[in-house]
Amino acid sequence: MADEALVTLDHVSFAYPAGRELFHEAVLELHAGEQLGLYGPNGAGKTTLFRLITGLCTPSSGQVLLRGRALRTEKDFRALRRTVGMMFQHADDQLFCPTVLEDVAFGPLNLEMPPDAARQRAEQTLGMLGLGHLSSRPIHRLSGGEKKLVALAGVLAMRPQALLLDEPTNDLDPEARERLLHILRGLDTARIVISHDGDFLADCSSAWLTISDGKIQRLPDCRTHTHTHTHPLAGPHTH
Repeated sequence: MADEALVTLDHVSFAYPAGRELFHEAVLELHAGEQLGLYGPNGAGKTTLFRLITGLCTPSSGQVLLRGRALRTEKDFRALRRTVGMMFQHADDQLFCPTVLEDVAFGPLNLEMPPDAARQRAEQTLGMLGLGHLSSRPIHRLSGGEKKLVALAGVLAMRPQALLLDEPTNDLDPEARERLLHILRGLDTARIVISHDGDFLADCSSAWLTISDGKIQRLPDCRTHTHTHTHPLAGPHTH
């Protein structure tokens, strides 16, 4: 079916041990080309949602599907991770090779690309992101913002069909944030982006998601607007 979802959460429930239930029969579909922004308070389950999609957490009930096929084993989820690239909230959890080029080439090598081809893919991806000058830089000498962008390069080097980005603007200065926004606007890859930066989500998303009472709720319109109103003891002002 042409409109079949790339990734589906089918009535998924989940709670951490001795914790409250974060998801109760939650449903989500991510289709090719969709660009979804996910917001909500700390503790709502946003990062856990990504962990459920990628098989890092196991639902107590319900199932995760890739193109309509239920994923049940670690082998199944390894196949999903080749299709769905996840960028962690903390880049240090994702970067572990000695240099930038080695780290970005690691994913293509895991896809069984020949070493020369993997290196070329890494160089192309770094160039696309404007990070070619960092290729020989040791990972431990990167700034926080540079680590974020290199982590994204490592994900994009695998040419995923969907992206899961967890707080990608953390540690980015305004220039790096604009560069990231420009990159995302140029991608037609399906994605879900978690962020507390509402302006960033509005600029890179076509719809918003939130998590409430264990359910994933989709809001159809995330366009920003300006309005003027008055608070008591204050004059009219604009948001």
